Amino acid sequence: MTIPMNRIEPQMGPEAYKTYAIVAPASSHFRPATCVETDCPDYLHGWRVRVEGLPPELLHAAKTSGRKYTEMRVAEGETWLHFEAGQPCFRAAEHRARLDRPELFLVRDGDHRGNPRQTRARQHLRPELWVEDFGEHQQNIADQIERG
Repeated sequence: MTIPMNRIEPQMGPEAYKTYAIVAPASSHFRPATCVETDCPDYLHGWRVRVEGLPPELLHAAKTSGRKYTEMRVAEGETWLHFEAGQPCFRAAEHRARLDRPELFLVRDGDHRGNPRQTRARQHLRPELWVEDFGEHQQNIADQIERG
């Protein structure tokens, strides 16, 4: 599901804008992690899976995963597999932990519509330089508005 963005319509083309961003990309700033490292709620408290409506291949995978569970029939047509706490959850391969790396402080030409001139992003090596660049850019905009 995509959440629609609520943006003000820009008054000029994307080439008239700069985008300032502080990012920590998953590829360089995170690593795979265990349920323990991420305080995974399923690991800490256990979890349950409803049998009805689960595709047969997923039900088979759950029952043969090597994880401890109890099967509970709650009512006719309602059965749950309750998995004990303290074992890796089914999303364990998706868990990530942050590496001790500083964020990247970037300045790009353009805006959310793109970078028509295809210029490379500038990366500031120190956060205070990024802040200074941002402040100077804001001041230039204010000066241009004042001049008309």
